[in-house]
Amino acid sequence: RGPARRRRSSCPRPLRCWRAVNALVVVFAVIAGVAGSVQVAVMSKLGERVGVFGALAWATSLAALLAIALMLVARGSFGELTAAARQPVWLWSGALMSIIIVLAITVAGSRIGVIATVSILLAGQFAAGAAIDRYGWLGADKIGVGWWRVVGIVLLGIGAGLTLKR
Repeated sequence: RGPARRRRSSCPRPLRCWRAVNALVVVFAVIAGVAGSVQVAVMSKLGERVGVFGALAWATSLAALLAIALMLVARGSFGELTAAARQPVWLWSGALMSIIIVLAITVAGSRIGVIATVSILLAGQFAAGAAIDRYGWLGADKIGVGWWRVVGIVLLGIGAGLTLKR
């Protein structure tokens, strides 16, 4: 493959557009954070009512149907879904990770509470994210992990541990 060609920007002032897009990305990330906490509370309650595996199967099946519907609305075809099916099997591990996450929050939320579940989940994500960045695992770019990041992750771990106190 040759060098990638850059498309001409439709934005009259690229810096202003960049800031607007980044602001929207931050807002979307905040919404996702809220959704994650709501998901812990809802899934733990559903797990109590119908059983952990029934809740897991229902939520992931419904999520798959909604994702396909969203893709069809946004793209108008199954092209991206079939393209994903043709990727190396190790890239499909995101589906397994989703099952692990939903199963864990369904079990943990009702036993240790929403804040402890979310805190421990985030501490684990930060630690794993730092290792993935540092070593370039899973095709990620290598990014240095300095002592300040390590201290931050340790503090997050301590904070997550403190949320277990009732």
